[in-house]
Amino acid sequence: MGVMSVESSYPMGRSAPGPQPARPLSPARAGASPGRLLLGAGLGHLFALSLTCAVFVRTYPGQWLDGLLLPRAERGGGYEQRTVLVGPAKTVLATFGRPTLLAALLGAVLLVGLLGRRLMAGVVGVGMVVCAVVVAGAMKSALPRADLRIESSSLHNSFPSGHVAAATTLLLAFVLVLPGWARRWLALPGAAAVSVIAAATMIAGWHRFSDALGGVLLGVALFCLAAAALAGRRGDDQRGGPRWRDEPDSTAGRRLVEGAVALVVLLWALLVVMPGLAASVQRGLLVAIVAATAVTMLLVGWVVFLARSADFAVRSDSRLLGSPHATGRG
Repeated sequence: MGVMSVESSYPMGRSAPGPQPARPLSPARAGASPGRLLLGAGLGHLFALSLTCAVFVRTYPGQWLDGLLLPRAERGGGYEQRTVLVGPAKTVLATFGRPTLLAALLGAVLLVGLLGRRLMAGVVGVGMVVCAVVVAGAMKSALPRADLRIESSSLHNSFPSGHVAAATTLLLAFVLVLPGWARRWLALPGAAAVSVIAAATMIAGWHRFSDALGGVLLGVALFCLAAAALAGRRGDDQRGGPRWRDEPDSTAGRRLVEGAVALVVLLWALLVVMPGLAASVQRGLLVAIVAATAVTMLLVGWVVFLARSADFAVRSDSRLLGSPHATGRG
């Protein structure tokens, strides 16, 4: 059975430029495709979502940790935090929850998809956002919160956060309709926006830390499954493309360094450029905000990196009838 290969243009020594021998892919990467990788990632994130739910909703250590990070108020028993940021947090949530704004953002997803010949991806992206809201609501209604007699915990189940899940899937819906080169430029500001919404839900007392984490995991899982379905619909696995690109180690290392630097810069901005945050919130809430931001950045960066070689644009007839190794990267 033959092993797939890609053309290498690296010059050898001082020889004149010209066709070079093909550089073989490793057997594991030769058989990998974005569709299969995204499907595996989607199932993995669903497992992580289930595990997070089991730990934080059903076990004593999980409920205790949630209560340690976001303690209940002494009066009223709610989770609204004692900080001057409560007002801005509620404003952020009210603005994001406006039907007109959500409709405009979903319309923008469809428009970008139409202009980039990715209308089907845009429709799937809109459905992904709706599915995230429905699933989050169903989980909160169907999953009982165990009564473990923890003073800092209430029996009200708010796992996962619908706001965070909607924000995550909305960001990743744009990832579906954008060409590959544009996705990395969206990842950092988009993840920052999702982090702001996650922080706002905790500051306003709407959700615990585990709820925000569950919302991100739910959104990422839905994106991976939707992207895998789109890749399968295009028949990429059968046509031989797009395949996992055999990038030089220096390229992969550079992207990892870029992601690490972006995460450090964002956390630095969170703690240094906004010194009022650390001064106006309790230590537990600050840890929860920083942890939620870091997880959001890592997960968004990971799935954008994973989908880097997948393009969901409609291919022309000439490409469909051409070489089976032609790829549709954008």
